[in-house]
Amino acid sequence: MQERRVVKVIQGQNAVDGAGVHLVRVLGGSTVVDFDPFLMLDSFDSTNPDDYIKGFPMHPHRGIETITYLASGRIIHTDSLGNSGTIEDGGTQWMTAGSGILHEEMPQPAQRMLGLQVWLNLPQNEKMTEPKYFDIPSKDVGVVAKEDYTVRIVSGEFDGREGVKPHHIQAWVFDVSLNPGAEIEIPTKPDETVFVFLLEGDVEILGDHYQEKSAILFGSGDHIKVRAKDQGESRFMFFQAAPLREPVAWGGPIVMNTRAELQLAFDELRAGTFLKI
Repeated sequence: MQERRVVKVIQGQNAVDGAGVHLVRVLGGSTVVDFDPFLMLDSFDSTNPDDYIKGFPMHPHRGIETITYLASGRIIHTDSLGNSGTIEDGGTQWMTAGSGILHEEMPQPAQRMLGLQVWLNLPQNEKMTEPKYFDIPSKDVGVVAKEDYTVRIVSGEFDGREGVKPHHIQAWVFDVSLNPGAEIEIPTKPDETVFVFLLEGDVEILGDHYQEKSAILFGSGDHIKVRAKDQGESRFMFFQAAPLREPVAWGGPIVMNTRAELQLAFDELRAGTFLKI
């Protein structure tokens, strides 16, 4: 048994995106290699609707999947395929942009908007796959509740319980809540990328202290251990997936493998030929 050690910490920074949404940007262009296949991570946490109600009006994506997870709050979405729906407390929208989609995400006023969006890269041979949605309501999330912690399994498996099975990259996504002073051990696949994002509260890992709203990347091993501080609960997201180790050409909402493919995507946007279905 080899416990994974922390190899990199990315502290989130305040940013504004969309039509004026205040968020915390954590992962981006400078972290692509280390966190492969996870590309971007934006976190939102506000009790003031003015921070987010302007939302993300209609915009394009190609070559990725977007995973939007809401611990609390409500987001209405529509797209160029004619889909519409709502993400609510404990729900996830796992969108495959594939060959191209236009969509909008509009957060609604809530007592607290708490969650995140992660971009997951698609492998080269699947970048132009058919776009689709995979809505995961809270009732479809596997739950393991113990005296010291609760694990909500969006995808993957933990302690004999399973979440959903994604259509493409088999990423594991957990929402883990720890009681004060409690510790959890999570088994990991030795050859896969593993990191946690501290959604609420600070934690300790191998005796070191890590702050809320940071992404913590682990090195090699077959498990991790995370401990809550003695005062206050901690809540973090666990992510695991096999790295692609492919070249990345990233321009705004589009991620391809070459600059030529990226340029073609933007040329098609201008020409009105971006959408394939």
